[in-house]
Order: sequence, then structure tokens, then C-alpha cells
Amino acid sequence: MALATLASVAALAAVPAAQAAPPGSAPVRFAPERDYGPFVYEAEDGRIAGLSVDILQLVQQHAGFEVTMLPPRPLAEQLAAARRGEVDLLSSLRPTAERGEYLLFSAPYVSVPAVLVVAAAAPGRDAASSLKALVGQAVAVGAGYAVEAPMRAAHPQVAWQAVSDDVVALRGVAEGRYRAAVVDLASFHFAVRQHRIAGLAPAEQVGFEYRLSFAAPRQQPELIARIDQTLARLPVAERQAIVQRWIPAALPQRPPRAPWTTAIGLGLLALAAAGAAWGLVGRRRAGKRPADAAPAREPPR
Repeated sequence: MALATLASVAALAAVPAAQAAPPGSAPVRFAPERDYGPFVYEAEDGRIAGLSVDILQLVQQHAGFEVTMLPPRPLAEQLAAARRGEVDLLSSLRPTAERGEYLLFSAPYVSVPAVLVVAAAAPGRDAASSLKALVGQAVAVGAGYAVEAPMRAAHPQVAWQAVSDDVVALRGVAEGRYRAAVVDLASFHFAVRQHRIAGLAPAEQVGFEYRLSFAAPRQQPELIARIDQTLARLPVAERQAIVQRWIPAALPQRPPRAPWTTAIGLGLLALAAAGAAWGLVGRRRAGKRPADAAPAREPPR
């Protein structure tokens, strides 16, 4: 199945201009996730890097507010801190009903599809190319990730295997423990590059988009409003440069319908199938990974 559109920056509606931060306003406490490359992660040198961090820096420059970087932690811990009122801003999140009880979300600033990843075909053996063909086969998916429930509902014939994260899923496919995995496209390219996982290729889109937003406690609607206003006013060239730096295949294919839209064409699938690695900036902090058994509850991505 052709991957007609593999990654795109979400379209943003025009809204009024952002206002400068009032004198003496408190810094915005940003709580970065520790390991969600290429969107936000802790690099080996301790820096917090990623596409979402670069977008936040651009928003900060144009909106005129100050950001304080809190220590990086797993997503579950940062969400718990947000519930307690200990942080002002998170990134790289999909809105969910549960999160909406205590968080407000900005317009999405990037949209990336989830894809089925398979092992490259060996001589004399066809690679699986569709979830419909994987009846009774073990397919890995992130435990509690937003894509998990829709996949289980849409493809109950698949023997879904909940694992702790995308790297565990991809390594399992490369080592033959799983027939395939469902991950988001940007994380796939980041993981195979940074963790040197060879012999994998995306086979098809699975009908699920990761539309990632900033989020703030419900007590701070003004912050989300300013972020939305600023996102809508950011220069198109600056926004696209950030996306292409972290997801190099995100190239314009047709005139955008809104101020911020880019897409990848079929060339990415051909390159991925040939085993090409995209040069993504930065490197994840190396660390011990848990076993394939998933945690009891991981917040959906």
C-alpha cells in the first residue's frame, strides 16, 4: 500500500496577534518528557532537544515570555506533576478525555501518522504489508499509547503484544519476536537511526494520526491562548525549517490549504524499504530498557 502522506505539519487557523508578556510575569515552567525523540528527549550531554523544544523556543521568541526548563522525566510523572500544579506547560501530547479534565491543549503543531513496520523481505519470503494479512500474528504496540485501543478495535484478528515503548517494539520485529509493530513514523526513523536497528521498513499507514499539541493546566487558559496566537503567526519558512530538521522527509508536495502544511511523498517509502537512514539531529540518552512486559498503566501518547 502506498504511503501517500507520511508526515505533515498540522494546519492552523488564523487567530488574533499575540500580546507581549506583561512586565514582571513569572517564567513558564516547562516539563519536558525524557525520551520521546524526535519530539522531546534528553540528549547524551544532558540537553533537552527535539522538534517540540525548537517549536517552543520559536514561540517563546515571538510571544516574549520566559521559559524555565524543569528536569526531564517520564511522561507519567510529568502528567502527575501537572495535576498537582507543579508545572505550567507540557509538549508533544494528544488531547484525550482524561487529560482534558485537568489540561487545556493548544492547536496541534505537527501531525505524524502511525505506520505498520515490518522486517525487510528475506529471499524467498514476502514481507507482511497489511494488518489485514496478519491474522493470529504477534504485532507489537506501545502499551496505553493512543494508537493501541483503535488498533485493537479495528483489527481484533491480530495477536496484539503491548510493550513498554517503540524501541522495544522495533527491536522485537528486527529480532523476529514480533511479526510487525505499529509506531508513529517520526519515532520509527529516530529509533532506527539512534539505536541502530537495521532491516525494518514501514509497510502502510494504519489510519491513525498523532496530532501533537502543547498543554497547560486548566487554570492557565491565557497561556494556551497566547501559544495558539503565536503559532498562527510564526513565519512559514521558520516552522518548516524546524520540521525538516527533525523529520527530513517532510517536503512540500502541493500548495498548502492553511499557513502551515508539509507532506512526504512516495520517495520516503522507497528509501525506507532500501534501508536508508535519515540523519536526525541529536541522540537519545543511552539507558537500560525494561523487559518487553509493559508497565501496568502508561498514559496514552
